Amino acid sequence: MHNVSKLLVGMLILVGVAACGDAALDPHPSKSTDDSDPRPVVALIMKSLANEFFVTMANGARAHQAAHADQYRLIVNGIKNEVDLAEQVGLIDQMIASRVDAIVISPAGSKALVPALARAVDAGIAVINIDNRLDQDILAEYGLEIPFVGPDNFLGAKMVGQYLASRLSEGDEVAILEGVTTAFNAGRRSAGFNEAAAEAGLNVVAQQSAQWDQTKAVTVTSAILVQHPNLVAILCGNDNMALGAAAAVNQAGKRGKIIIVGFDNISAVQNLIRDKTILATVDQHADLLAVFGIESALEALSSTMPIKDKSTPVDLITSESLD
Repeated sequence: MHNVSKLLVGMLILVGVAACGDAALDPHPSKSTDDSDPRPVVALIMKSLANEFFVTMANGARAHQAAHADQYRLIVNGIKNEVDLAEQVGLIDQMIASRVDAIVISPAGSKALVPALARAVDAGIAVINIDNRLDQDILAEYGLEIPFVGPDNFLGAKMVGQYLASRLSEGDEVAILEGVTTAFNAGRRSAGFNEAAAEAGLNVVAQQSAQWDQTKAVTVTSAILVQHPNLVAILCGNDNMALGAAAAVNQAGKRGKIIIVGFDNISAVQNLIRDKTILATVDQHADLLAVFGIESALEALSSTMPIKDKSTPVDLITSESLD
């Protein structure tokens, strides 16, 4: 009977990975079906794998596990796009069925993922929230205290917003491209942008969601440029949207006339920062973010003390800092 149980667990793992299709980053995750292996299994569940930020996050997690292979096993998964909440819920349920010891998650939505994570906690799984903070009111409704390990998104956005404002004049018209509006980090970044703009006396004439997506950012930016011909700058909630905004600005023949800033410091924007197409971005150290979460998960598994929230670094990236 015990061997049958182990076989079923192994089948669940394989089915879970296959069900993710292109969203599964690891076709052969390092979870062993051997119940005699004493190492805990940590599952990393991320957002869109079309975003370089999360690929970098996954690579950082894998490198950490390889360096600490004697301490834990790792499963890495993500979803196809930023708004596929159902797929992320499915990944959580697969990890519950696979009996992982811990889940480290960057939730696609701050509210909608809480019920699934409550099921994980009920199953005895340690849960660590990274990158995008879960909604505290919804957590309270479920009686959950899930620690958050991640950056101060407000601080990072205000930092790059102030850097942009130092190059503008009072009354200048600017626009904000925000991420998924139900995501906590999207709201905090927009709030940081708005505060920096208000302090500098800038006029925010448009604030629209491009859902973290480069293609959507092209469409949204193109419309904003038509509606606001005097626009001088665009503050983007992530670098994917900054790339889309830059493409739209170039298509409109306004390159060099509109300043763009982003958030994430993906490699794709770095050459654009060097050539001044994009002014600046914010580095929240994607390669380390999952590692910080994994370390908190391992701490939770080895300690009876509750794990506290942990703030991770954010840094302004400009052409000068890249040289």
